[in-house]
Amino acid sequence: MKLNRVLTLAFLALFAVSGLQAQSLSPDTKTRWDKGTLVVESPVRPEGQKHVVGLTAPKMKTVRVAFVGLGMRGPGAVSRFTYIPGVEIVALCDYEAERAEKCQKALRKAGLAPAAIYSGAKGYEELCKRDDIDLVYVATDWDHHFPVAKCALENGKHTAIEVPSAMNLQQCWELINLSEKTRKHCMILENCCYDWFELDALNMAQKGILGEVLYAKGAYIHNLDPFWDSYWSNPANDPDKLGWRMKYNMENRGDVYATHGLGPVAQVMDIHRGDRFTTLVAMDTKSVHGRELVEKKTGKPCPEFRNGDHTTTLMRTANGKVVEIQHNVMNPQPYNRLFQLNGTRGFANKYPVEGFTLESSHMAGTDGAPDLEDLDSHGFMSEENMKKLRETYRHPIIKKYGEMAEKVGGHGGMDFFMDVRMVYCLQNGLPLDMDVYDMAEWCCLAELGSLSMDNNNCSVAFPDFTRGHWNDVKGYKHAWATPEQEAATEAAAEAYTAAQKTAVEKLNLWALYDAAKEGDAAAVKAYEAAAAQLDAEVAIAEKAAAAAKAAAEKAYAETYSAVESAQK
Repeated sequence: MKLNRVLTLAFLALFAVSGLQAQSLSPDTKTRWDKGTLVVESPVRPEGQKHVVGLTAPKMKTVRVAFVGLGMRGPGAVSRFTYIPGVEIVALCDYEAERAEKCQKALRKAGLAPAAIYSGAKGYEELCKRDDIDLVYVATDWDHHFPVAKCALENGKHTAIEVPSAMNLQQCWELINLSEKTRKHCMILENCCYDWFELDALNMAQKGILGEVLYAKGAYIHNLDPFWDSYWSNPANDPDKLGWRMKYNMENRGDVYATHGLGPVAQVMDIHRGDRFTTLVAMDTKSVHGRELVEKKTGKPCPEFRNGDHTTTLMRTANGKVVEIQHNVMNPQPYNRLFQLNGTRGFANKYPVEGFTLESSHMAGTDGAPDLEDLDSHGFMSEENMKKLRETYRHPIIKKYGEMAEKVGGHGGMDFFMDVRMVYCLQNGLPLDMDVYDMAEWCCLAELGSLSMDNNNCSVAFPDFTRGHWNDVKGYKHAWATPEQEAATEAAAEAYTAAQKTAVEKLNLWALYDAAKEGDAAAVKAYEAAAAQLDAEVAIAEKAAAAAKAAAEKAYAETYSAVESAQK
């Protein structure tokens, strides 16, 4: 831990504000026409790089994480990580120092050590240079997802990026190349892949309960009228103070927020694990409400609002399957991600009504299937039958973490599932649940859809982001350690977290931190001296706990042996 840098970096002078603005159309995207289809070409893999399908990294006893972007989504992530054993929260970064400092409350509450604070438009660059960070968790506005992630990967850090993780094809390819070159994970933080219903439905699909899933729907339909004013306004490129999200929708066409709907169905469809998207066609309505909002906000005409009120994208896969994705953040209607799976033997639907439809004959011949009565393929099964079905096919992630997810929360617990699974895979040296190719596949709809709509809704061919390796793995699956490995890893993680809390209390770190924040030189020196001892004190606490555990086990064994002898 380099906590001695906390105070010196806590009040960095603000750098000049960045004027960057990502756009959904890349200037260097190369296309050609082929029989009425606009083909997007895949760049050649640079010499010496290898694909990262199934990428693993050495096991980590402790995952040292830094958070960048602490506005709307970041604080919740910091809080959730305090519940995950074997995690060290090293640094917190936001454009506004006060936001980062506010997140220290979660660490204090959990008894963990204070984190280093970084701020300003370029604070993340200093953070990424540290050598005591394993993972950078990016939760900034959309414009900064890519530059922060790029900086993290260039500095040898595993990277996890909120959605959409890349705003155009150029950014997708740069992140792919960086992940392949550095052999570091680049994970898209798509929480909807961990929704309780969607996890259970995925498990059913993988076990063949739905037959072969041929057609699927996903969406992000969410009227954002109550939230538009909550989005940060970048003073460098938003003179009308629209907020970054409204400004982005005004300037860009295509499904700019596809991943909530696409991610879960892509996993069901085994995308780049035996199948791949080949072509899409996109259509949108005219802009009505978006244009109205801009004109009301600015008091002047809005000559062009690129994003239609409603966008629909149809995609076909190499194996002859079809996916439909919708986007609408403008019009009044119930929240809806659709998540609809149409299989040859069954049907699953989450929105607007959760339900399953299955064939009785198919279920009767399925090993391990529950006894379900009165199945009718013309309607949803009864609530009682659905309960039996989901209990039978409860996803292993829910079985393992469901109780804790209910306690921690985060969109009903799915955010916690996402975070704890990422840490689990890093601690056990396993492939992450989502990789850089998933990120590219799910984020590219903005540019590909825009190309389709700007060319009379033509067919657009997907690039192959894996560059030839989409069929290497047969079927999507979550990686798990053996029970013995898992138990050992979790014991070490819990021991580390307990030791950190013991060391923080012994060193009185929070009281020293509070005193140092006042700026007194002596107080700063006292805090830095104590912080410098933290690693050593953690090691001492771990050793003491291990010795106590060994002594207790020995005493138990001796007592058991004595009782057994007496009984004889």
